[in-house]
Amino acid sequence: MRRRHWFQRTVRMFKPLGKWVELEKSSHPWQVANIPCLTNNSRIVSLLTQLEKINAECLVEAETTRYVTSKILHLAQSQEKIKKEMTAKGSTGIEVILSTLENTQDLQTTLNILNILIELVAVSGSRRTGVLVAKGGTQIALQLLVNVSKDSPPNEELMVLLHSLLAKIGPKDKKFGIKARISGALNITLNVVKQNLQNQRLTLPCLQLLRVYSTNSVNAVSLGKNGVVELIFKIIGPFSKKNTSLMKVALDTLAALLKSKTNARRAVDRGYVQMLLSIYVDWHRHDSRHRHMLIRKGILQCIKSVTSIKLGRKAFLDVNGMKILYNTSQECLAVRTLDPLVNTSSLIMRKCYPKNRLPLPTIKSAFHFHLPVIPVNGPVAQLYSLPPEVDDVVDESDDNDDTETESEIENDIEDDIDQHFKNDDIETDINKLKPKQELGRPIEDLRMYEQFFPELVEDFQEYDLISKEPKPFSTNITLGGPIVVPTAGVEQSSANYTTQTPVRENHPLQAEDCNKRPIFLGLVKSDSNMDNSLQHQGDKIKLLSSCQCLNHEIVKDFDKITLQNTSKNEQSCSTRAMTKKECKTSLSEAACNKPFQHVSSCGSVLCEGRSVQLGKLCCTGADPEEEEVPCSISLGEQVMFEVPEALQLHDPELYIEIVKNTKSVPEYSEVAYPDYFGHIPPPFKEPILERPYGVQRKKRMAASHMRTLMTKIAQDIERLIHPNDIIDRVVYDLDNRSYTVPDEGDVLKFNSKFESGNLRKVIQIRKNEYDLILNSDINSNHYHQWFYFEVSGMRTGIAYRFNIINCEKSNSQFNYGMQPLMYSVQDALNGRPWWIRVGTDICYYKNHFSRSSIAAGGQKGKSYYTITFTINFPHKDDVCYFAYHYPYTYSALMMHLQKLESMHNPQQIYFRQYVLCETLSGNSCPLVTITAMPESNYYEHICQFRNRPYIFLSARVHPGETNASWVMKGTLEYLMSNHPAAQNLRESYIFKIIPMLNPDGVINGNHRCSLSGEDLNRQWQSPNLDLHPTIYHAKGLLQYLAAIKRLPLVFCDYHGHSRKKNVFMYGCSIKETMWHTNLNAASCDLIEDLGYRTLPKILSQTAPAFCMSSCSFVVEKSKESTARVVVWREIGVQRSYTMESTLCGCDQGKYKGLQIGTRELEEMGAKFCSGLLRLKRLTSPLEYNLPSTLFDIESDLIESSCKVTSPTTYVLEEDEPRFLEEVDYSAESNDEPDVDLANNAGDYEPSLQEDGLSDSEITRTHLP
Repeated sequence: MRRRHWFQRTVRMFKPLGKWVELEKSSHPWQVANIPCLTNNSRIVSLLTQLEKINAECLVEAETTRYVTSKILHLAQSQEKIKKEMTAKGSTGIEVILSTLENTQDLQTTLNILNILIELVAVSGSRRTGVLVAKGGTQIALQLLVNVSKDSPPNEELMVLLHSLLAKIGPKDKKFGIKARISGALNITLNVVKQNLQNQRLTLPCLQLLRVYSTNSVNAVSLGKNGVVELIFKIIGPFSKKNTSLMKVALDTLAALLKSKTNARRAVDRGYVQMLLSIYVDWHRHDSRHRHMLIRKGILQCIKSVTSIKLGRKAFLDVNGMKILYNTSQECLAVRTLDPLVNTSSLIMRKCYPKNRLPLPTIKSAFHFHLPVIPVNGPVAQLYSLPPEVDDVVDESDDNDDTETESEIENDIEDDIDQHFKNDDIETDINKLKPKQELGRPIEDLRMYEQFFPELVEDFQEYDLISKEPKPFSTNITLGGPIVVPTAGVEQSSANYTTQTPVRENHPLQAEDCNKRPIFLGLVKSDSNMDNSLQHQGDKIKLLSSCQCLNHEIVKDFDKITLQNTSKNEQSCSTRAMTKKECKTSLSEAACNKPFQHVSSCGSVLCEGRSVQLGKLCCTGADPEEEEVPCSISLGEQVMFEVPEALQLHDPELYIEIVKNTKSVPEYSEVAYPDYFGHIPPPFKEPILERPYGVQRKKRMAASHMRTLMTKIAQDIERLIHPNDIIDRVVYDLDNRSYTVPDEGDVLKFNSKFESGNLRKVIQIRKNEYDLILNSDINSNHYHQWFYFEVSGMRTGIAYRFNIINCEKSNSQFNYGMQPLMYSVQDALNGRPWWIRVGTDICYYKNHFSRSSIAAGGQKGKSYYTITFTINFPHKDDVCYFAYHYPYTYSALMMHLQKLESMHNPQQIYFRQYVLCETLSGNSCPLVTITAMPESNYYEHICQFRNRPYIFLSARVHPGETNASWVMKGTLEYLMSNHPAAQNLRESYIFKIIPMLNPDGVINGNHRCSLSGEDLNRQWQSPNLDLHPTIYHAKGLLQYLAAIKRLPLVFCDYHGHSRKKNVFMYGCSIKETMWHTNLNAASCDLIEDLGYRTLPKILSQTAPAFCMSSCSFVVEKSKESTARVVVWREIGVQRSYTMESTLCGCDQGKYKGLQIGTRELEEMGAKFCSGLLRLKRLTSPLEYNLPSTLFDIESDLIESSCKVTSPTTYVLEEDEPRFLEEVDYSAESNDEPDVDLANNAGDYEPSLQEDGLSDSEITRTHLP
């Protein structure tokens, strides 16, 4: 009954029109001819049908059309579902409405339709607006505007509606600017504004449309020439709170217009910069209740636009704009709701801050290394060809900053989360993507690498190996099977492969040895003319175990160990404990730079050549408020504490011996205390600094962090506004050889003259604030990020601010919870020898220092960035060290390798250490081979030994990525351990490991390059023997394996990543690369083994820090010369990876919310090994040969790893996460920090066949 009654009302509704709707002959009386079943929206359908009929029959039904459109308008205004019905997919409602608008001559009908269209796009109209644009609504509305403008005078109501509609649909039409310019609509709108300045109702939508016009740069210039800038300044003129809505729109329009440099220059020429500042100050003073913040921000946006050009910045400075915005922003800091004003003001002030060169004589490294060959092209060749006068002169071009992105305040990205690779960087050439094994070198050249593979020819007859096998191996028996060694020659003695550094005695590090820390060290440093072998006879450290003369005093503060040149007459060095009085005397002697010479009743050490001494000592009594030490405690007892097992590989004496043979360009004479004494992971977790993230780019920075950043920037701006308050005193300078350390007690002392140290200059800015400048990589003028330096002379209760002012990366994890690291000597002596995360008010932002485009490699306006943090030291007169990440020196690596070699069981572990080559400065590059000894010297066991697949690992090609070395340390220790799984792993594979590919860079404190000034991970395609020896020979090893048909099963290069969290992998896949191009992968006849995904998936199930969703298998053009791509493409290793470890922490899994430490990094190295065990089972057709205990151990390992209180509990059957989600492919392994990344790429959705494979499926899929 309801339907029938409703239908009757519907029919009566059409009676005044003179046309009754005919009923269709149907059993349903509520159906109408040519109309679908009358649902709740049947009225709009009926009306649209009626309107369509009028249009189709070209009927002049003005009254009917007016009536129908008014009813449609009423329905659209009253019911949201009507709007959805009209714009639904398949609906012709929009076409009917637009057709009527285009054909009608009736004013009221036109007004009705314009109101209907405005209703459709008014709220949540993004999709609806798109539909309107797609149906040609833009052209129809613009043509109507042109037609209406011909009337004299034009209808005001019609002009208001037309401009309102165009202002709404214009932003959704990509070609709106061109359409408007061609149709002549620009001048029409401008003339309407000129003629109706007092008519706010008409001027408002016109200004809104002008703003849309101005998004097109050509339109903006055209409007500017016709006087639109001057016109808008009349509107925003003197301060008035009348017509605030018009004021807001006018300011938005002006800001859009001033983005054009032509309009900006016009505004500067007419003195509008000062006018804008005056208007802003007026609004700031009168808007005491902050009700008009949007207007104030609009004024600032106009200033920001005009200061994008050099003339605008100069005009801003000339009218004292810096001081004006500084004062107003400081007043706004007290009100949190005004943070947007503070942010924009800070952006303007930073932009207008005069660009300065760094306070250095040259931005080239303070150290120079003469290369044996000068490259013909590349950055080093360019550096050598640079005239001195253009070293780092700031650009004066007008568009110096125009190409720079928006400030970090508004647009910075959390570790590149929203940055995606550029599609044009993806390799699209199928021929290049398909791996092609190319040796690249004649087989005769590769014979030199036979010596590094003795495991392929050793018969182990001299070993006493026990076996149940009945048949011994004989050299006369020809081995069958797949062993092919066509270039193998006479086996050489292992003595030819070992390093020149002798192996220490085979005994674990004793706690008492580790904990002894001498006052004076008398260790011999071999002279440069002497043999490189270490001398043991004079290298003992003596420490008085107990000293009755020490009352209430302890040795609290050590500075460093000094490698001082001494004459042969000064060969005696002694140690003894001193009282507080004696310590002060020694301090005065140290200040005079005289060597310490004390006579000790406890004995002395006679040395020859160079002696290794502890330098300046800071020995004071314990502060009563800090600790109380019993009188009976001696110095030796105070220093001693129990060392955990994790420190057993560290031997201070051995470390000093190795340091003496380590060659550095600066010829370092000191050893940092943390490197001497070692680091153990702290017994507590260190969470990522809490910051409640808001959305930036898509997400904004956290408000608390933003306010901290604003405060830091304001303090920087004060330097320009109040220059007399700045001390500007140099307190450390590598460039000034005659520089002396200031003696004032309230000035901090700095130092970095030790291995891996990097600090070039320190300037005291305020009493407790210091600017720090890092040294460039040697033979380079950039790559500043890694830092490692020493600070002493501090006081407690004081907040010291450190600003590292010449960083280069556009963003850093320091903005997202990462903290720098500090090592306190005082804490170490008190039983806490570890690096800890420290610092508050940590920010990373662009500063006012800049380089020339020539020095920056052609990039204009290349600015530096500042890392700033505040530290409160826990101890007075302590000696503390700060580092970018946990330091791991070359000497530490060599020490660890020697300890591993001396402690392993040769009957069980096959361990060989060789010198792969010498670096440019003469340091050895170690190569390690690890596998299990054969079960016996019988034929079958020797055959199994030689047939084990190879795993090739490398690390530390980039010196600043110290986390890679810690992961490698975990791998080495796991492989050398007595764990049953480790033994099974050794029995399954032969490991070839190059733990440090860039020793010179590590030693000299470089961030990315070797001494050649080049990124070694970009030299794998064509390495130069003279400039890149480690890469040349590492590639040679792989080429040799390819030549003898023994390709590694896995190649993995360990790296660190500074802008992403978690641990993840980059691999190589043809199909996944093609999926991200315009080419259709399905059309390409590609068959690809999915085995490259197996190991990352295993690690995601076993390693808590590993994140599969961050992995990528895309091959990019910019990465074609990296190890991963070259080994995959040229050598033919399918499972070729780069494993990236975060410098910050994790945002998933067991370690979610925690900063990563050495314990987690070493665990990752061990988990990588355990992942290889599972890979062996999943890929080996000889699975039955593996012992059953292996699977039990492996299952237990995986089970224990998965039982974590984490939101991500991995199980083997779980579907694989989406692997391309939020990955920055252009930032692999801290790639060049200045690459601007844009353009989103669509997410790849793995197919069901590839996603979530079971074990059996993986086994079947990945069998070779």
